[in-house]
Parts: sequence; C-alpha cells; structure tokens
Amino acid sequence: MRIRAAVLEEFGQPLVVQDVDLAEPKTGEVLVRLAACGVCHTDLYTASGADPTGYAPCVLGHEGAGVVERVGDGVTLVRPGDHVITLFAPECGECVHCRSDRTNRCIAIREQQGLGYLPDGTSRLSRGGEELRHFMGTSTFAEYTVMPEIALAHVSPEAPLEGCAPFACGLSTGIGAVLYTARAEPGSTCVVFGCGLVGLGVVIGARLAGAERIVAIDLSEERLAQARHHGATDTRLAGDDTVEWIRSETGGFGADYTFEATGNVQVMRQAVEAAREAWGLATMCGVAGKGETLDIVPRFLITGRRVTGSSFGGVKGRTQVPLLVDRWLAGEIDVESLLSHRLSLDEVDQGFELMERQDGIRSVITF
Repeated sequence: MRIRAAVLEEFGQPLVVQDVDLAEPKTGEVLVRLAACGVCHTDLYTASGADPTGYAPCVLGHEGAGVVERVGDGVTLVRPGDHVITLFAPECGECVHCRSDRTNRCIAIREQQGLGYLPDGTSRLSRGGEELRHFMGTSTFAEYTVMPEIALAHVSPEAPLEGCAPFACGLSTGIGAVLYTARAEPGSTCVVFGCGLVGLGVVIGARLAGAERIVAIDLSEERLAQARHHGATDTRLAGDDTVEWIRSETGGFGADYTFEATGNVQVMRQAVEAAREAWGLATMCGVAGKGETLDIVPRFLITGRRVTGSSFGGVKGRTQVPLLVDRWLAGEIDVESLLSHRLSLDEVDQGFELMERQDGIRSVITF
C-alpha cells in the first residue's frame, strides 16, 4: 500500500514527507493505522546525526498510538479494531529478561531492530523498489506502520489516542523510572532534574508512589509551574548551588531518590551528589551526547549512594503500559496538560524546532 511518511534522508537536514510503499504484515506482524505520534527528543537526536547508532534513509518516529487494521499469520495478542500503543521496547514474555522482574530489556528481536529491520531481517518499507529501513522497530512518522505483535500494547478504547501517544516513550519513561526502576518508597523525598515530558513523568510517578516531598529543578519557570501542577511540592531554578541547596533542605544528607532527565552529564553528576548519604539512589533517564562520560567521585559511592540507569522507565510494555493508561482514565494522571501542540505530518520539523526552543511539553502529530 502507498502511505505518506516522514523520511530521514540525510543527517542534519529536514525530514522529507513523501509517498512510500508499505508491504503487508508477515507472520507475527501487525498493520497499524496511526492516529497520533509524539515528537520525541530521541527522534531529533537521531536526525541530527548525534546518535552513533543512527542510519539513513529511514522513516523516523516511535511515540505512536493507533488502531490495528490487519494482522499476519499466527498473531494472537491483538486483533483488528484494537487500540494500541507502539513499543520500541517490546515484550515477548518468554526470553530470560522478560521472565525476570528486574528488567524490561527484552532481547527477542533486539539485533534486527537495532539494524532497522523487522525480526526476519527484512523491511516492509520501500521507495521506488529500493528498501527503506525502520526506526526503533516502529517508524510512526507515517500514516501506517507494520510492527511485531510483541511490540504493541493493547489499551482501553476509552483512552483518546492523542493522549495515548506519550505513553509510548516519554511519559512512561518518567513514571516508570520511579515506580519500576527506583521503586520509590512512600514517605520518601524525590528530586528530579529537568521538567520536560520525562521529568514531569517522574513528578507524576513520585506522587503515585506516595512520596512525601517531590522537588523539581529546571531552568524554566513555566516548566516548574507544570511540575507543581502535576504534584511537585517544591520547585527551584537550576543553578551551580543546586546540590548544596538540596542537602540543606534534607538535614545535610541529600534526597532518598534523585532522577536526571536532561541528558546533560554535568546535571547527571549533580543528581549523584544530591542523593542521600547511606542509601540514596540516583537514576539516570536522560541520553547523553556521543562520547560523553559521567565523572563520579568514588567517595560518593563508598558512603552508600547508588547509581542506576533506566530504559523506558523499566516498564514492561505489553503488561504495564495499559495499567498506566488505566490510571490516566481513573483521573490520576493529567495527560491533556502535557499535549502542547497539535501538528500535521507535514509540520514534523516544526515539532523539532519547538522542542529545541523548549516551547511546550509535547508536540503531537495527528493523522
């Protein structure tokens, strides 16, 4: 079938919206009609050429939500008409990682996905008879996409699909970092550095976890206001004295849990140093630039602090994303306030520009 899609032709250049060909789903695959797709920093990171694993040409996009149109042979997890969220982090339910409650890093299709292909090592996308590669196994900057069934979360049809899209990446990453990676305890003190979509997800997750004190740090007063709306008890403009201030507010010890959501390695270091002596846990959610490293003074670790990373918030996509959506439907999460701009597919590069200006929280392409 012919579809319109946004193609990354060359790193550092605008995406090109054009007609491409999409083949029918094969065994274990699903054709999804996209209804909405968030414009995420990871898409910009790849388009810029900063991602060392990036490739072109390909169809970008990974924060999608839509409706199942057709299924290939052997598909049992979804059926036509189901509302689904696309998952760049699949969940096969059978590999060694899926069987563990310690991680969400499914390994079933990772190798081919990282190369831009579906599990059988081929692509469903083409142009003029020439192959186009997929992106993160999703390629949701398009009217339709073909994906493995294990990379789709079946969600309630009552959930508006525009609001479902951020759960495909940014929002789940932040909420999950608190609930599933750090597993923050009720009554604790949590600090988040950065209040974009992931950071605001951390604020929401900390509130859902029953944290007593939720501190949000950012350079923008507007984003700090958003953080207060979603549950932050304290907000502060970022500065060189942030770590000292956090310690002064916590009896000199630091916060029980800190979360970094900027991708800035200097901020990551602040998150480590602001974690509590003896049991503080610093969780890194941001993606640093190519070749950058995080410097940690060993004394901060010897005295009891721990550091961990969080991929997609530790969320097991097929089983736990629908539960987060249910909490939204129950009124526990205000998703609408996070959707700052509605764009058409032709305006995808405007979404990148808005992100670089830090204008709004999440731009969503609607189809």
